Amino acid sequence: MIEVTNLSKRYGNHLAVSDVSFTVKDGEILGFLGPNGAGKSTIMNILTGYLSPTVGTVKIDGFDILESPNDAKKRIGYLPELPPLYLDMTVKEYLYFIYDLKKVNLPKVPHITEICRLVKIEEVYDRLIKNLSKGYRQRVGIAQALIGNPDVLILDEPTVGLDPKQIIEIRNLINHLGKTHTVILSSHILSEIQAVCERMIIINKGKLIADDTAENLSKDFSEDHSLTARIAGPSKDVLKLLSSIKGVATVSYLGSREKDTNDFNIDPIESADVRRDVFERLAERNWPLLELKTNELSLEQIFLRLTDASDKDEDFDINNFKSFKEAKR
Repeated sequence: MIEVTNLSKRYGNHLAVSDVSFTVKDGEILGFLGPNGAGKSTIMNILTGYLSPTVGTVKIDGFDILESPNDAKKRIGYLPELPPLYLDMTVKEYLYFIYDLKKVNLPKVPHITEICRLVKIEEVYDRLIKNLSKGYRQRVGIAQALIGNPDVLILDEPTVGLDPKQIIEIRNLINHLGKTHTVILSSHILSEIQAVCERMIIINKGKLIADDTAENLSKDFSEDHSLTARIAGPSKDVLKLLSSIKGVATVSYLGSREKDTNDFNIDPIESADVRRDVFERLAERNWPLLELKTNELSLEQIFLRLTDASDKDEDFDINNFKSFKEAKR
């Protein structure tokens, strides 16, 4: 659906984006991660045709954003970090204005009514936008991006400034939209990306420094792939049972940190996933598994390692990352 090739953007002597290439598949939810000033918004603006690249190409469903801008932009719905709202309009007036601006051919009233139902803004339909809460304004911003039923949604920091309840509501909405749209979600909030996105790209200093799923990144960067389990059962018997499970290399007893429970460290054979077998074998003995967690690196730790390496090495990019992964394997 989206193909970005050798993308660079220069402002005078400042190179904001440097030779970035990636693809986004049809129906995928892709996360854009990076520190403030990493180049995420610049790339977003190039993808939407708002900015022109200095070098490189962007294709949306096969249409070059520069050579066939109208065909490409028809397939894009965009929510900037600051939603482009006209505060003195009602929600209805604003969405009708956007509909006319985009020259949409779909039946106006049914189309906008369905969008309002989808993003849950029916109850504020006739209210002035300036009187809406931050959460509702974000929803109106997403609604304008959906007008014309675009194949691609590009959302730049869609939950910035929202309270926890509003963040969860917007996350759920994005997950729902991801079932029928290709979504690119930009954020510097790691939990946001991990909760919503199937795959993530990490940008730092305008360079692409990682491109993978959170699970694969954790496996590639972690040296400790063991599990910690809290089990309500006799320590010696549980230790013996866990050691007998296929795929388990070693098991060590960590002590008791909660009444009537015991903690164990389970070290699997390389690449073995023993979680299901652990659960099933314990269930057979009626020993409740109260907690099971991985000791692999968190996304936050991986992000800090990658950005720190990028900060220290001016030549660090996606090729360095690929070489690292191959060396680990």
